[in-house]
Amino acid sequence: MAADNAVARLADERVDHRFKALPPDAEGLTVGALAAEQRNLFTGGFTTPVMALSAEAVAHNLALMERYSAAHGLAFAPHGKTSMSPQLFERQLAHGAWGITAAVPAHVRVYRAFGIQRIFLANELVDAAALRWLAGQLDADPDFRFICYVDSVRGVELMDEALAAAGASRPVDVVVELGAGDGARTGARTDADCAAVADAVAGVRTLRLAGVAGYEGEVPQADTGKVTDWLRRLVSLTAGFDAAGRFAETGEIVLSAGGSAWFDAVSETFAELPELSRPVLKLLRSGAYISHDDGHYRRVTPFNRVPQEGVLEPGFRLWAQVVSRPEPGQAFVNAGKRDAPYDLDLPQAQLVRSARDGAVRPAAGLTVTGLSDQHGWLSVADSVDLEVGDWVGLGLSHPCTTFDKWQLIPLVAQDGTVTDYIRTFF
Repeated sequence: MAADNAVARLADERVDHRFKALPPDAEGLTVGALAAEQRNLFTGGFTTPVMALSAEAVAHNLALMERYSAAHGLAFAPHGKTSMSPQLFERQLAHGAWGITAAVPAHVRVYRAFGIQRIFLANELVDAAALRWLAGQLDADPDFRFICYVDSVRGVELMDEALAAAGASRPVDVVVELGAGDGARTGARTDADCAAVADAVAGVRTLRLAGVAGYEGEVPQADTGKVTDWLRRLVSLTAGFDAAGRFAETGEIVLSAGGSAWFDAVSETFAELPELSRPVLKLLRSGAYISHDDGHYRRVTPFNRVPQEGVLEPGFRLWAQVVSRPEPGQAFVNAGKRDAPYDLDLPQAQLVRSARDGAVRPAAGLTVTGLSDQHGWLSVADSVDLEVGDWVGLGLSHPCTTFDKWQLIPLVAQDGTVTDYIRTFF
Protein backbone atom coordinates (compact mmCIF):
# COMPACT_ATOMS: atom_id res chain seq x y z
CA MET A 1 0.00 0.00 0.00
CA ALA A 2 1.38 3.43 -0.91
CA ALA A 3 0.31 7.03 -0.64
CA ASP A 4 -1.17 8.57 -3.80
CA ASN A 5 0.42 10.99 -6.26
CA ALA A 6 -0.13 13.95 -3.93
CA VAL A 7 3.35 13.05 -2.69
CA ALA A 8 4.78 13.40 -6.19
CA ARG A 9 3.12 16.82 -6.50
CA LEU A 10 5.23 18.10 -3.62
CA ALA A 11 8.03 18.44 -6.17
CA ASP A 12 5.98 21.16 -7.90
CA GLU A 13 6.07 23.48 -4.88
CA ARG A 14 8.07 26.67 -5.40
CA VAL A 15 11.18 27.43 -3.40
CA ASP A 16 10.96 30.78 -1.62
CA HIS A 17 11.42 32.60 1.68
CA ARG A 18 9.25 30.12 3.59
CA PHE A 19 11.98 27.50 3.66
CA LYS A 20 14.99 28.10 5.88
CA ALA A 21 18.51 27.75 4.55
CA LEU A 22 17.69 27.02 0.91
CA PRO A 23 19.89 28.85 -1.62
CA PRO A 24 18.65 32.40 -2.28
CA ASP A 25 19.45 31.99 -5.97
CA ALA A 26 16.98 29.05 -6.10
CA GLU A 27 14.05 31.41 -5.51
CA GLY A 28 11.22 30.50 -7.87
CA LEU A 29 12.51 27.06 -8.83
CA THR A 30 10.30 24.10 -8.07
CA VAL A 31 11.54 21.76 -5.39
CA GLY A 32 11.89 19.08 -8.04
CA ALA A 33 14.01 21.32 -10.26
CA LEU A 34 16.27 22.25 -7.36
CA ALA A 35 16.66 18.60 -6.39
CA ALA A 36 17.59 17.77 -9.99
CA GLU A 37 20.51 20.21 -9.76
CA GLN A 38 22.12 17.93 -7.14
CA ARG A 39 23.78 20.85 -5.38
CA ASN A 40 26.43 20.36 -2.73
CA LEU A 41 25.32 21.28 0.79
CA PHE A 42 28.55 23.18 1.49
CA THR A 43 29.27 24.87 -1.82
CA GLY A 44 25.84 25.06 -3.43
CA GLY A 45 24.65 28.34 -1.96
CA PHE A 46 22.83 27.07 1.15
CA THR A 47 22.74 29.55 4.03
CA THR A 48 23.48 28.66 7.63
CA PRO A 49 22.17 27.20 9.78
CA VAL A 50 21.08 24.31 7.58
CA MET A 51 19.61 20.99 8.63
CA ALA A 52 20.78 17.89 6.77
CA LEU A 53 19.21 14.44 6.79
CA SER A 54 21.47 11.58 5.76
CA ALA A 55 20.17 9.69 2.72
CA GLU A 56 22.21 6.63 3.68
CA ALA A 57 20.99 6.57 7.28
CA VAL A 58 17.33 6.84 6.28
CA ALA A 59 17.67 4.00 3.75
CA HIS A 60 19.49 1.83 6.29
CA ASN A 61 16.98 2.46 9.08
CA LEU A 62 13.98 1.79 6.84
CA ALA A 63 15.40 -1.56 5.78
CA LEU A 64 16.41 -2.53 9.32
CA MET A 65 12.96 -1.98 10.84
CA GLU A 66 11.29 -3.75 7.93
CA ARG A 67 13.48 -6.81 8.60
CA TYR A 68 12.94 -6.60 12.36
CA SER A 69 9.15 -6.40 12.13
CA ALA A 70 8.94 -9.27 9.65
CA ALA A 71 11.29 -11.45 11.69
CA HIS A 72 9.13 -11.03 14.79
CA GLY A 73 5.74 -11.44 13.13
CA LEU A 74 4.72 -7.83 13.73
CA ALA A 75 2.71 -5.48 11.58
CA PHE A 76 4.16 -1.98 11.64
CA ALA A 77 2.40 1.40 11.80
CA PRO A 78 5.23 3.84 12.51
CA HIS A 79 4.26 6.96 14.42
CA GLY A 80 4.06 9.72 11.85
CA LYS A 81 4.27 12.57 14.36
CA THR A 82 8.03 11.97 14.37
CA SER A 83 8.46 13.44 10.90
CA MET A 84 5.03 14.50 9.57
CA SER A 85 6.56 13.93 6.14
CA PRO A 86 4.41 12.33 3.42
CA GLN A 87 7.56 11.44 1.47
CA LEU A 88 8.88 9.44 4.41
CA PHE A 89 5.43 7.89 4.98
CA GLU A 90 5.48 6.71 1.39
CA ARG A 91 8.89 5.12 1.89
CA GLN A 92 7.77 3.46 5.14
CA LEU A 93 4.74 2.01 3.38
CA ALA A 94 6.97 0.80 0.56
CA HIS A 95 9.06 -0.95 3.21
CA GLY A 96 6.08 -2.96 4.39
CA ALA A 97 4.36 -0.71 6.91
CA TRP A 98 0.72 -1.67 7.54
CA GLY A 99 -0.23 1.99 7.91
CA ILE A 100 0.79 5.14 9.76
CA THR A 101 0.09 6.10 13.39
CA ALA A 102 -1.24 9.55 14.28
CA ALA A 103 -1.49 11.45 17.57
CA VAL A 104 -4.20 14.07 16.93
CA PRO A 105 -6.97 14.68 14.37
CA ALA A 106 -4.84 17.26 12.51
CA HIS A 107 -2.35 14.48 11.73
CA VAL A 108 -5.12 12.30 10.37
CA ARG A 109 -6.21 15.09 8.02
CA VAL A 110 -2.67 15.43 6.67
CA TYR A 111 -2.43 11.68 6.17
CA ARG A 112 -5.70 11.55 4.29
CA ALA A 113 -4.66 14.48 2.09
CA PHE A 114 -1.77 12.30 0.95
CA GLY A 115 -3.76 9.13 0.43
CA ILE A 116 -2.94 7.12 3.55
CA GLN A 117 -5.49 4.31 3.73
CA ARG A 118 -4.74 2.81 7.14
CA ILE A 119 -4.43 5.06 10.18
CA PHE A 120 -4.06 4.17 13.84
CA LEU A 121 -4.81 7.15 16.09
CA ALA A 122 -2.93 6.44 19.31
CA ASN A 123 -5.14 8.76 21.30
CA GLU A 124 -8.71 9.25 22.42
CA LEU A 125 -10.97 11.09 19.97
CA VAL A 126 -13.89 12.96 21.51
CA ASP A 127 -13.88 16.14 19.39
CA ALA A 128 -17.28 16.41 17.68
CA ALA A 129 -15.98 18.37 14.69
CA ALA A 130 -13.21 15.86 14.07
CA LEU A 131 -15.63 12.95 14.43
CA ARG A 132 -18.02 14.51 11.88
CA TRP A 133 -15.14 14.83 9.43
CA LEU A 134 -14.02 11.26 10.16
CA ALA A 135 -17.52 9.92 9.55
CA GLY A 136 -17.50 11.58 6.14
CA GLN A 137 -14.12 10.08 5.29
CA LEU A 138 -15.21 6.57 6.28
CA ASP A 139 -18.52 6.81 4.46
CA ALA A 140 -16.89 8.13 1.27
CA ASP A 141 -14.11 5.56 1.12
CA PRO A 142 -14.93 1.92 1.94
CA ASP A 143 -11.21 1.02 1.75
CA PHE A 144 -10.20 3.51 4.46
CA ARG A 145 -9.32 1.73 7.74
CA PHE A 146 -9.22 3.83 10.92
CA ILE A 147 -8.65 2.75 14.52
CA CYS A 148 -8.42 4.87 17.67
CA TYR A 149 -8.16 4.57 21.44
CA VAL A 150 -11.02 4.79 23.90
CA ASP A 151 -10.49 4.69 27.68
CA SER A 152 -13.73 5.85 29.34
CA VAL A 153 -17.47 5.33 29.26
CA ARG A 154 -17.90 9.10 28.88
CA GLY A 155 -15.60 9.01 25.87
CA VAL A 156 -17.80 6.33 24.29
CA GLU A 157 -20.86 8.49 24.92
CA LEU A 158 -19.29 11.54 23.27
CA MET A 159 -18.13 9.56 20.26
CA ASP A 160 -21.56 7.99 19.83
CA GLU A 161 -23.34 11.33 20.08
CA ALA A 162 -21.13 12.99 17.47
CA LEU A 163 -21.14 10.07 15.04
CA ALA A 164 -24.89 9.54 15.32
CA ALA A 165 -25.50 13.25 14.73
CA ALA A 166 -23.28 13.05 11.65
CA GLY A 167 -25.34 10.16 10.28
CA ALA A 168 -22.30 7.86 10.17
CA SER A 169 -23.04 4.67 8.28
CA ARG A 170 -19.80 2.84 9.17
CA PRO A 171 -18.85 2.13 12.79
CA VAL A 172 -15.51 3.48 13.98
CA ASP A 173 -13.09 0.78 15.12
CA VAL A 174 -11.80 1.41 18.63
CA VAL A 175 -9.30 -0.31 20.89
CA VAL A 176 -9.56 -0.09 24.66
CA GLU A 177 -6.45 1.64 25.97
CA LEU A 178 -4.90 0.02 29.02
CA GLY A 179 -3.09 2.65 31.07
CA ALA A 180 0.52 2.05 31.98
CA GLY A 181 -0.15 2.36 35.71
CA ASP A 182 -1.05 4.91 38.36
CA GLY A 183 0.43 8.27 37.55
CA ALA A 184 0.91 7.34 33.90
CA ARG A 185 -0.71 9.08 30.95
CA THR A 186 -4.09 8.14 29.41
CA GLY A 187 -5.69 4.70 29.56
CA ALA A 188 -8.12 2.81 31.79
CA ARG A 189 -6.25 1.78 34.92
CA THR A 190 -7.77 -1.60 35.82
CA ASP A 191 -9.12 -4.63 34.00
CA ALA A 192 -12.54 -3.79 35.41
CA ASP A 193 -12.31 -0.27 34.02
CA CYS A 194 -11.35 -1.71 30.63
CA ALA A 195 -14.30 -4.11 30.72
CA ALA A 196 -16.69 -1.26 31.51
CA VAL A 197 -15.41 0.66 28.48
CA ALA A 198 -15.76 -2.44 26.29
CA ASP A 199 -19.35 -2.91 27.52
CA ALA A 200 -20.12 0.72 26.64
CA VAL A 201 -18.74 0.20 23.13
CA ALA A 202 -20.88 -2.89 22.69
CA GLY A 203 -23.93 -0.85 23.61
CA VAL A 204 -23.70 1.60 20.70
CA ARG A 205 -24.00 1.06 16.95
CA THR A 206 -21.49 3.76 15.95
CA LEU A 207 -18.43 1.99 17.38
CA ARG A 208 -16.92 -1.46 17.05
CA LEU A 209 -14.47 -3.00 19.50
CA ALA A 210 -11.42 -4.05 17.47
CA GLY A 211 -8.85 -4.82 20.15
CA VAL A 212 -6.68 -3.59 23.01
CA ALA A 213 -3.70 -1.25 22.98
CA GLY A 214 -1.46 1.00 25.03
CA TYR A 215 1.95 2.64 25.29
CA GLU A 216 4.61 0.96 27.38
CA GLY A 217 6.81 4.07 27.32
CA GLU A 218 4.59 5.59 30.02
CA VAL A 219 5.21 2.83 32.58
CA PRO A 220 6.41 4.76 35.66
CA GLN A 221 10.15 4.35 36.32
CA ALA A 222 10.31 1.99 33.38
CA ASP A 223 12.80 -0.83 33.16
CA THR A 224 12.67 -4.11 31.26
CA GLY A 225 10.93 -5.96 34.09
CA LYS A 226 8.23 -3.34 34.67
CA VAL A 227 7.60 -2.86 30.98
CA THR A 228 7.33 -6.62 30.41
CA ASP A 229 4.93 -6.98 33.34
CA TRP A 230 2.67 -4.30 31.87
CA LEU A 231 2.84 -5.82 28.41
CA ARG A 232 1.79 -9.16 29.87
CA ARG A 233 -1.23 -7.41 31.37
CA LEU A 234 -2.04 -6.10 27.89
CA VAL A 235 -1.73 -9.60 26.38
CA SER A 236 -3.80 -11.11 29.18
CA LEU A 237 -6.51 -8.48 28.76
CA THR A 238 -6.70 -9.22 25.04
CA ALA A 239 -7.02 -12.97 25.63
CA GLY A 240 -9.62 -12.40 28.32
CA PHE A 241 -11.72 -10.15 26.13
CA ASP A 242 -11.60 -12.76 23.38
CA ALA A 243 -12.62 -15.55 25.73
CA ALA A 244 -15.59 -13.43 26.82
CA GLY A 245 -16.69 -13.02 23.21
CA ARG A 246 -16.07 -9.28 23.12
CA PHE A 247 -14.57 -9.37 19.61
CA ALA A 248 -17.58 -11.00 17.95
CA GLU A 249 -18.10 -8.09 15.57
CA THR A 250 -14.57 -7.90 14.18
CA GLY A 251 -12.80 -10.27 11.84
CA GLU A 252 -9.35 -9.35 13.17
CA ILE A 253 -8.22 -8.60 16.72
CA VAL A 254 -5.82 -5.67 17.12
CA LEU A 255 -3.11 -5.82 19.79
CA SER A 256 -0.90 -2.76 19.69
CA ALA A 257 1.94 -1.10 21.59
CA GLY A 258 5.49 -0.08 20.89
CA GLY A 259 7.36 3.19 21.07
CA SER A 260 11.00 3.50 20.15
CA ALA A 261 12.51 2.51 23.51
CA TRP A 262 11.01 -0.93 24.28
CA PHE A 263 10.02 -2.59 21.03
CA ASP A 264 12.19 -5.59 21.91
CA ALA A 265 10.04 -6.20 24.99
CA VAL A 266 6.92 -5.72 22.85
CA SER A 267 8.02 -8.31 20.30
CA GLU A 268 9.01 -10.85 22.98
CA THR A 269 5.82 -10.44 25.01
CA PHE A 270 3.44 -10.36 22.06
CA ALA A 271 4.92 -13.70 21.04
CA GLU A 272 3.41 -15.13 24.26
CA LEU A 273 -0.16 -14.41 23.12
CA PRO A 274 -2.11 -17.69 22.94
CA GLU A 275 -4.13 -18.58 19.87
CA LEU A 276 -7.35 -16.58 19.80
CA SER A 277 -10.68 -17.03 18.06
CA ARG A 278 -9.70 -14.72 15.23
CA PRO A 279 -6.51 -13.63 13.46
CA VAL A 280 -4.50 -11.08 15.47
CA LEU A 281 -2.90 -7.94 14.09
CA LYS A 282 0.13 -7.40 16.35
CA LEU A 283 0.80 -3.77 15.61
CA LEU A 284 4.09 -2.06 16.50
CA ARG A 285 4.13 1.77 16.39
CA SER A 286 7.78 2.86 16.79
CA GLY A 287 8.49 6.02 14.79
CA ALA A 288 11.75 7.68 15.82
CA TYR A 289 13.80 4.98 14.13
CA ILE A 290 13.62 6.58 10.69
CA SER A 291 16.11 9.32 11.55
CA HIS A 292 17.26 8.02 14.93
CA ASP A 293 19.52 10.52 16.76
CA ASP A 294 22.81 11.16 18.54
CA GLY A 295 21.35 11.51 22.05
CA HIS A 296 18.28 10.16 23.81
CA TYR A 297 17.20 7.53 21.28
CA ARG A 298 20.74 6.38 20.70
CA ARG A 299 20.92 5.65 24.43
CA VAL A 300 17.56 3.92 24.77
CA THR A 301 17.22 2.01 21.48
CA PRO A 302 16.39 -1.66 22.04
CA PHE A 303 19.18 -2.53 19.62
CA ASN A 304 21.57 -1.71 22.46
CA ARG A 305 20.06 -4.70 24.28
CA VAL A 306 19.83 -6.94 21.21
CA PRO A 307 22.82 -5.89 19.07
CA GLN A 308 22.53 -9.05 16.99
CA GLU A 309 19.36 -7.54 15.48
CA GLY A 310 21.21 -4.57 13.95
CA VAL A 311 22.15 -0.96 14.61
CA LEU A 312 20.19 2.15 13.75
CA GLU A 313 22.16 5.07 12.30
CA PRO A 314 21.71 8.71 13.35
CA GLY A 315 20.41 10.68 10.40
CA PHE A 316 20.40 14.36 11.36
CA ARG A 317 23.23 16.85 11.43
CA LEU A 318 22.71 20.59 11.84
CA TRP A 319 25.43 22.72 10.24
CA ALA A 320 25.87 26.12 11.87
CA GLN A 321 28.49 28.80 11.32
CA VAL A 322 30.77 30.42 13.85
CA VAL A 323 29.71 34.07 13.90
CA SER A 324 31.57 35.33 16.98
CA ARG A 325 34.66 34.58 19.08
CA PRO A 326 34.23 37.37 21.63
CA GLU A 327 36.69 36.04 24.20
CA PRO A 328 39.11 33.14 24.68
CA GLY A 329 37.38 29.84 25.34
CA GLN A 330 34.06 31.00 23.91
CA ALA A 331 32.40 30.90 20.51
CA PHE A 332 28.91 31.41 19.15
CA VAL A 333 27.28 29.70 16.20
CA ASN A 334 24.17 30.96 14.43
CA ALA A 335 21.84 28.11 15.43
CA GLY A 336 19.69 28.10 18.52
CA LYS A 337 16.37 26.95 19.93
CA ARG A 338 14.54 27.85 16.73
CA ASP A 339 16.74 25.45 14.77
CA ALA A 340 17.78 22.59 17.06
CA PRO A 341 15.95 20.36 19.56
CA TYR A 342 16.81 20.96 23.20
CA ASP A 343 13.99 19.31 25.16
CA LEU A 344 15.97 16.12 25.89
CA ASP A 345 19.66 16.97 25.34
CA LEU A 346 21.73 19.81 23.97
CA PRO A 347 23.31 19.33 20.53
CA GLN A 348 26.76 17.77 20.33
CA ALA A 349 29.60 19.37 18.37
CA GLN A 350 30.84 16.62 16.05
CA LEU A 351 32.68 18.13 13.08
CA VAL A 352 34.31 21.40 12.02
CA ARG A 353 34.53 22.44 8.36
CA SER A 354 37.16 25.10 7.75
CA ALA A 355 35.96 28.28 6.06
CA ARG A 356 39.46 28.67 4.54
CA ASP A 357 39.86 25.41 2.64
CA GLY A 358 36.80 23.22 3.33
CA ALA A 359 38.80 20.65 5.28
CA VAL A 360 36.70 18.70 7.77
CA ARG A 361 38.01 17.56 11.14
CA PRO A 362 36.53 16.18 14.38
CA ALA A 363 35.19 18.85 16.74
CA ALA A 364 37.45 17.79 19.61
CA GLY A 365 37.55 20.42 22.32
CA LEU A 366 34.20 21.98 21.42
CA THR A 367 31.19 21.63 23.70
CA VAL A 368 27.72 23.11 23.30
CA THR A 369 26.88 24.61 26.70
CA GLY A 370 23.58 26.32 25.92
CA LEU A 371 21.16 27.63 23.32
CA SER A 372 19.60 31.04 22.94
CA ASP A 373 16.81 31.61 20.45
CA GLN A 374 19.19 32.00 17.51
CA HIS A 375 22.65 31.31 18.96
CA GLY A 376 24.48 28.26 20.18
CA TRP A 377 26.99 28.74 23.00
CA LEU A 378 30.24 26.82 22.55
CA SER A 379 33.01 26.23 25.03
CA VAL A 380 36.34 26.09 23.18
CA ALA A 381 39.41 24.36 24.61
CA ASP A 382 42.65 26.35 24.55
CA SER A 383 44.23 24.02 22.01
CA VAL A 384 41.41 24.35 19.44
CA ASP A 385 41.84 26.53 16.37
CA LEU A 386 38.32 27.77 15.61
CA GLU A 387 37.70 30.81 13.45
CA VAL A 388 34.74 33.01 12.65
CA GLY A 389 33.27 31.60 9.44
CA ASP A 390 33.99 27.93 10.20
CA TRP A 391 31.04 25.55 9.98
CA VAL A 392 30.28 23.28 12.96
CA GLY A 393 28.32 20.07 12.44
CA LEU A 394 26.02 19.32 15.37
CA GLY A 395 24.56 15.95 16.32
CA LEU A 396 21.04 16.19 17.71
CA SER A 397 18.79 14.53 20.26
CA HIS A 398 15.07 13.84 19.71
CA PRO A 399 13.87 13.42 16.12
CA CYS A 400 10.33 14.71 16.76
CA THR A 401 11.50 18.17 17.81
CA THR A 402 14.04 18.24 15.00
CA PHE A 403 11.59 17.64 12.17
CA ASP A 404 9.09 20.15 13.55
CA LYS A 405 11.53 23.07 13.19
CA TRP A 406 12.18 22.58 9.47
CA GLN A 407 9.57 22.57 6.70
CA LEU A 408 11.90 21.51 3.89
CA ILE A 409 14.97 19.47 4.79
CA PRO A 410 17.82 18.61 2.39
CA LEU A 411 18.34 14.86 2.04
CA VAL A 412 22.10 14.62 1.73
CA ALA A 413 24.38 11.85 0.49
CA GLN A 414 27.64 11.11 2.26
CA ASP A 415 29.63 13.21 -0.24
CA GLY A 416 27.48 16.28 0.46
CA THR A 417 25.24 15.99 -2.61
CA VAL A 418 21.65 17.02 -1.91
CA THR A 419 19.53 14.34 -3.55
CA ASP A 420 16.04 15.47 -2.47
CA TYR A 421 14.11 17.72 -0.08
CA ILE A 422 11.88 16.32 2.65
CA ARG A 423 8.66 18.29 3.21
CA THR A 424 7.10 18.33 6.67
CA PHE A 425 3.61 19.38 7.83
CA PHE A 426 3.60 20.33 11.52
